[in-house]
Amino acid sequence: MSFPPPVPAPARDLGDVRLPLRPELADEVPYGAPQLDVPVLLNVNENPYAPSEEVVATIAREVAAAARGLHRYPDRDFSALRADLAAYLARESGVALRPEQVWAANGSNEVMLHLLQAFGGPGRTAVSFAPTYSMYPEYARDTHTRWVTGRRASDFTVDVEQAVATIERERPAVVLLASPNNPTGTALPLATVEAVLDAAARVEVPDAPEVAGRRAGAVVVVDEAYAEFRRPGTPSALELLADHPNLAVTRTMSKAFAAAGLRLGYLAASSALVDALRVVRLPYHLSAVTQAAARGALAHHDELLAQVQQLRGERDDLVEWLRAQQHRGAGLQVADSDANFVLFGTFADRHAVWQGLLDRGVLIRETGPDGWLRVSVGTPAETAAFRDALTDVLSEQED
Repeated sequence: MSFPPPVPAPARDLGDVRLPLRPELADEVPYGAPQLDVPVLLNVNENPYAPSEEVVATIAREVAAAARGLHRYPDRDFSALRADLAAYLARESGVALRPEQVWAANGSNEVMLHLLQAFGGPGRTAVSFAPTYSMYPEYARDTHTRWVTGRRASDFTVDVEQAVATIERERPAVVLLASPNNPTGTALPLATVEAVLDAAARVEVPDAPEVAGRRAGAVVVVDEAYAEFRRPGTPSALELLADHPNLAVTRTMSKAFAAAGLRLGYLAASSALVDALRVVRLPYHLSAVTQAAARGALAHHDELLAQVQQLRGERDDLVEWLRAQQHRGAGLQVADSDANFVLFGTFADRHAVWQGLLDRGVLIRETGPDGWLRVSVGTPAETAAFRDALTDVLSEQED
């Protein structure tokens, strides 16, 4: 059966449209890095390697099986996927978890939103330490949570004394720590995370329920979106879960699993914390197709982690190369990175450098503190194109 082509609706001049938008959203614009059609894309920390044909075949087989049951709602608690994620974390970090300690959603963005919906809200505060991921204040805004930022040290680490003082002063309900941090790539020592956890447990969230005569303390979220890329010997905050029921460790399949298009993020925490998130999630929020595709990718975790090892080496080579470059008589500054990207600078006019690279077909990210730029780790060919372009831009600026 064929259908006639749609008839375009007549254009209408709507004039000065008035909508009852929330006042705090009036001047906001949608989040998003530039999406430009250029030969080399190194701006959003994607895994540059497409899934292998074996991974694609497994995902296709799992999705086909799920498609045969699409007339039914999916398992709203995605039990099989949670078991697979728990098994993967045990393999990757050596931390044994029960499936009920794992939660997942459509990207780690939705996981974070669930956390702020459950533990933030009007009259409550979320704290983080800048520079850090630019979406955090938007999660707070969207859940009517007050947003407060402390500052990181000049080397982008978190100063324990300052962090504890900020927590004691603000009495937040949620503390957000990114490790490795975006956009700096900085991983946090477990001692720093433990100090924050202890401070968060001591504070009393103003409107939290009382248990044994005192109010509950804050939830600490350690965002480990880039954890698989950490250097050898760098621990995961997963190791602290057994002793800290106020801790949640978030992960994603977007980076290490080369599955940014899948949109699957997850966390590990106490079962009590996970149960709180089940209250705020929308019914059946993970489709049967998403669950099937994620399980198909997880079945190939060994292959994908081997690829991560290659990217680590390429990152370390890129850091070394950048540190050897000169700009106006001084070497470039490059932050130590445990992620799949590198922050480098500093430039009096970073936009001119960014534009110069773009003019040469290389897109990186103009983000982070003033004067700094961030480049994702690409394939050897993409990294070579970035190096050639940056060498050209810096040489041009010397003239």
